[in-house]
Amino acid sequence: MQGRNKFLDDMSQLMTNAMGVAQGAKTEAETAMKSWIDRWMADRDFVTREEFDAVREMAAKAREENTALAARLAAIEAKLNT
Repeated sequence: MQGRNKFLDDMSQLMTNAMGVAQGAKTEAETAMKSWIDRWMADRDFVTREEFDAVREMAAKAREENTALAARLAAIEAKLNT
């Protein structure tokens, strides 16, 4: 009976160690993949949300100014034609 318990203890220890190794490999693979994705995205020069929003606001302001200038130009042209 003693030999059998030792065998089961050894098997239990082996399985515990195997699970630890598997967990370590999983963590290392996740870290490597995240690092690769971060490098890939950095190489693509993607803009941040803040940069995108700032440019969008600038474009909206430019459109408003363009509309105002077009109206002003139309008024000046109307004065010149009369």
